[in-house]
Parts: sequence; structure tokens; C-alpha cells
Amino acid sequence: MKNPTLLLPGFHFQTLRRKPRTERQKLAEEMERISNHSLSKLSEVFSTFIRLPNVSDTSNRTFTRRRLFSRENIFWAFFSQILNADNGCREITRKIQAQMAAKGLAIPSSSTSAYCQARAKLEERVLSDVLQTTGEQLQAQAGDLRWKQRRVIVVDGTGVSMPDTSANQGVWPQPNSQKTGCGFPQARICACFCLATGALLSYRLGNKKSHELPLLQDQWSVFEDKDIMLADKGFCSYFDISNLKDRGVDSVHTLARRKPVNAQDALAVLGEDDLLVRWTKPVRSTFSRYSQEDSEALPDELVLRQIKVTVGTPGFRSSHFYLMTTLLDAEKYTAADLADLYFQRWDVELFFRDIKTTMDMDVLKCRSPKMVKKEILMHFIVYNAMRFLMLESAKQKNISPRKISFKASLQALRQWEPEYSRPSIDAKEIRRLIEQMYNAIVDTILPERPHRSEPRCVKRRPKTFQLMTKPRHEMKETFHRGRNTAKRA
Repeated sequence: MKNPTLLLPGFHFQTLRRKPRTERQKLAEEMERISNHSLSKLSEVFSTFIRLPNVSDTSNRTFTRRRLFSRENIFWAFFSQILNADNGCREITRKIQAQMAAKGLAIPSSSTSAYCQARAKLEERVLSDVLQTTGEQLQAQAGDLRWKQRRVIVVDGTGVSMPDTSANQGVWPQPNSQKTGCGFPQARICACFCLATGALLSYRLGNKKSHELPLLQDQWSVFEDKDIMLADKGFCSYFDISNLKDRGVDSVHTLARRKPVNAQDALAVLGEDDLLVRWTKPVRSTFSRYSQEDSEALPDELVLRQIKVTVGTPGFRSSHFYLMTTLLDAEKYTAADLADLYFQRWDVELFFRDIKTTMDMDVLKCRSPKMVKKEILMHFIVYNAMRFLMLESAKQKNISPRKISFKASLQALRQWEPEYSRPSIDAKEIRRLIEQMYNAIVDTILPERPHRSEPRCVKRRPKTFQLMTKPRHEMKETFHRGRNTAKRA
């Protein structure tokens, strides 16, 4: 068709007109652009486990522009930072530079400022939702791993430290035994784990003055009907046992603060060292954590089961202990079954070891209370993600996930992650690499070492540096490192 106007005669409309793009082409171009600006392909590995809508929600308009540090990118960058052995901000910044260089894109600055500012915008609510989703996903896969078809929630507490800043000291003060400027802020964590899968279901954060029982009370909502709470003697409380029983939750823990009942004073003898006993309601004092109304609402007595467990294995610290439980059916829940269940309570110590030692959460890195809470949340998310990989790998050979090494699984994901982030890698290749990673994880089976002696001691001697006994500006080093004293400035 000729141009009918006087301007530019001889030009054809067909040569000037651009062929419109189809919706499929537009979608492909948008996906390619997003892929080029994605920092990690870990989202492909955990696509069915971590719900991305929780991460990509832009209702509050904090991350509304498609930039390098979008909400998705900053989440997976934070995830990768916790995953790395050197989980510093500089490390993840260098990693981002390498990934952008491999894709032929502009290399961002070496400064950690942009990354830290974007990480601070990541809402704590988003991380909490992701953690809750991961716990629910793991619970759905428990299946036959449950104890007598019932979910066992094991409860315990631990402590972490963080950089010595005035903001952190205001929320989590250091112990009074340490001089000002010579200690670090200490936080207390009480967490609930699923015994079958190792999933972290909930947690509460407190300071040195926070007892674990009030922190557990804030997590009662995680317990459901027919659940079993498994804990040590620190959680042996008349108030908690009664309230959890009203919710349909049974308890198994060791005896504390009360004397064991003799056979002649028991309500019934269910077997050898297996008694049915009665507990009377304790008198409320001014130091009690519950109110007078809560005390009056408690029943006057509780009927419990007391089991004396004799430890015949050499090397254990206790020769015997007493179990208290609300599981009164001696035929369905034998004394040997309950003793074996409490023996599995040690797994919660291993769960905390995986988080604090293997994942390096014992000493946190962030310098503000707001970021400390996010750092703890992200550690728990990564921990649940590793438990997901262990469960998926265990399905390959139909074995228990308890036999798979957590550290070996973490090492496998660390080394496979760069392969997922290669430029121009397609979804089919990523799926193949994921299957290969599952096979590598399941190859590392923990050896069975029943009744192995594990003394709580340190073999490697510490360095002979003197201890900081004064604030930094007053401290002066001695001439001989072996001395623990210091001269005054």
C-alpha cells in the first residue's frame, strides 16, 4: 500500500509497521528478564516447599519495583548467606558480583550498604509466615514416622549471643556477673520441634530473665488434640500439665521439685516401678507466673503415672530417674515404650546443635534487635529447608531420615547451589541436578552407635590469651600471654 500523503512518498506502511508480539512472546521475554536478575536458583530447589507468594507479596509497596534487590532476590540472598560457611554480608556481596558477571550484566558495587538496606526492608511478618509454612509442609510428610500414630512435640530451650551494641544490650542484657564492656548480650530461645521430622514448629525469644515455662505458654497454640509434649524436668509444672491436658495434649517429662511417691501411697500399681499417683494442687506464691484466678481454675488434684527408669548402661550420668506422664493406659503405652520415647528426647539437643553449631547461629552477626530477630528467623527457615531435603532424600531409599547426616546434607546443598545458578541452565537440567543431589545426600548414612559414651568436655585447649576483665579503653595487654591479669592504663 502506497503512502497517500505528500510526506515521504514511496514508503510503504508494511515496511514501517512493527509486527505485534504475541502474549506468549511477551511472557517469555519477561521470564528471561526476571531470570537474568535472579540471584539464586534455590527457589527451584524449594519451589514446592517454600511458598513464593509469601515472599513476593507487594501489598505494603515496600518492594514495588523490579530491581536487583527485589523481595524475592533479597530473601534468597539472605537464605544463601545463612547457608554459606562464611555467613557475612561481604561474602554474599561477592557472590552476587560473580553471578552478575557470569550473566554478562553490570556488576554491582562491592559495598554491602545496598544489600543491608534491602535486607532491613524484608518484613519480619513475611519471614514468620514462611517459617510457619515450612513447619506445616514438614508435618504433612510425617506419616508413619509418628510415635504410635500420635505427633510428639519435643520442647527445650537454649541461648545465643550477639554483638555488643547498646541496642542489643537494651533488649538482651548481659549477665550481671560480667563487667560492663566485657560481656555480650544473651538471648534465650524456647522452641517446639516435631520429634518425627525434626521440624521447628514455633519458638519464642526472651532475655536472661525469661524462664522457659512462660515462653512455652506463649506457644500453646501449636499443640493440637492428641499431641504429646516431651520435655525434661525444667518443664515439669502442675499448671502446664493441667492446661495442656484440658486441650487434649498429654505430657511426658521427668520428675522435678516433688518427691517420688512410694508404692504404698500410690493409687494403683500398674507394674514393676509403674505407679498411678495423685498430685495435689500447689499453693500459689507471689513468685508464681500465673494469677490467682488461674490458680483457682486449676483442679485440686491430678492423676498421673510415675515410672522409675533404671539406667544400666555405663557412662550415663544418672543411674535412675522418674518419668511423669498423663498417658495412663499401661497396656497401650508400656513403661518400656515410654522410657524409649524419653530416650529419644535427646534428639532435641541434636536439633539445636545442628542450628547453633553446624549452621553457626551460636553467635549472631546483626547489630540491631530488629535484624537479630530476622537473622534468627532465617536460620530456622534454612534449618527446616534442610529437614525437607533430608526427608525427600530418605524417600529415595525408603529409610528413616534420622539416619541421614544433617551436616552432610548442608554441605551437599552448599556445593550444588553454584551449579543451579549457571547461566542458561534450563528447568530439565535443574531437576536432574536435584535428583543427583538427593542421591548424594542419602549416601551419607550415620553409623549406629548405641550407648556410646559422649562426655561433655573439650579436648582441644584454648589459646593462652588473657581474658578481657576491663572495658576496651581501659584494658592493657600484659607482656606474658600466659597471665590472666592486666595492668591498669
